[in-house]
Amino acid sequence: MAKVLIIICLLIPFHLEAESFRTIVQGSLEVNPGNQAGSTATLGINGSAFISLSAERRFLRGVEIEISAPQAWISYRGSLMMMVYNRLNIQSGQGTVDIDGSRIAYEPLPGKIQTVYQIPLRQGHGLRTTSYVTVPTGITSADTFPILFRLMTVAKGTTDEFESMTFNITARPVLSDEGAVKLVPRYPPQLRGKPFTVLIDDIKINNIAEELFLKEGEHHLVILSDDYRNESRLFIVEKAKVLDLTIELQDPTPLIIFEGPGNAVVFLDNVPVSQNSQPVAVEPGQHEVKYQIGDYTVIKNLNVQRGKTYRIALDVDLAVHEHE
Repeated sequence: MAKVLIIICLLIPFHLEAESFRTIVQGSLEVNPGNQAGSTATLGINGSAFISLSAERRFLRGVEIEISAPQAWISYRGSLMMMVYNRLNIQSGQGTVDIDGSRIAYEPLPGKIQTVYQIPLRQGHGLRTTSYVTVPTGITSADTFPILFRLMTVAKGTTDEFESMTFNITARPVLSDEGAVKLVPRYPPQLRGKPFTVLIDDIKINNIAEELFLKEGEHHLVILSDDYRNESRLFIVEKAKVLDLTIELQDPTPLIIFEGPGNAVVFLDNVPVSQNSQPVAVEPGQHEVKYQIGDYTVIKNLNVQRGKTYRIALDVDLAVHEHE
């Protein structure tokens, strides 16, 4: 009964004011979006560990803390408290240290072999408490890291078995379901700096110099301009990754590529042209294309439009017909 009374008292609501305490720091963990498996430290029954965030924080919506207990812990449930502090004032980094901090989580460690907490880092995080995961109320700003995870004994008259217990604490990122896109325009030398409009999923992008955060999956890019070729294409955004999306801005002058037999002579508007697969720049409008092989001539009129490329080929084939 004494043990139960102690726990009831410790569950009284607390204030987020700084408090001073002494603890044994046994590990230091970094949460990095590039390491989704997380990092692990081993704590004793009165141990603690620092949890910090890497410099890359854009895709973090929370921090997951997984506590793995030994099998013997089931017999001692209710004997440990779990506490998390932020806004730390740390006197030293390892061993027994004096710390000032604000308590953001405080409850008995459940009598389970595995316990998972997810600490939200931003509004609209979408994290929910389930039968497997507990999500504390409130938001812990990334600016208040590092935080301290701490275990503390609340039972008296403990056994040697209890005193020697260790717990594995793993801290890992909880990622948002989005990535980022960085637009990288490349201009033709003769048209550098001309204006163009970018649409992504039919939404106009006002500042292409900024990284754009998009849901993971397929997206549609459209380039509209009076000075460059219009473009439309799909691209894929991966979760928690930045995509450098190159936009090749092209001269809108129409192009024609000529192909045909090696002995053919090709004329564009009665001017001979080469068949070396190199595009020929033309003005928009009506043009006449003529292929000539010996006494055989083929003439085709073509309506050329701005910003388009045309491939013109002459196929000479031998047809064989069988008759009864």
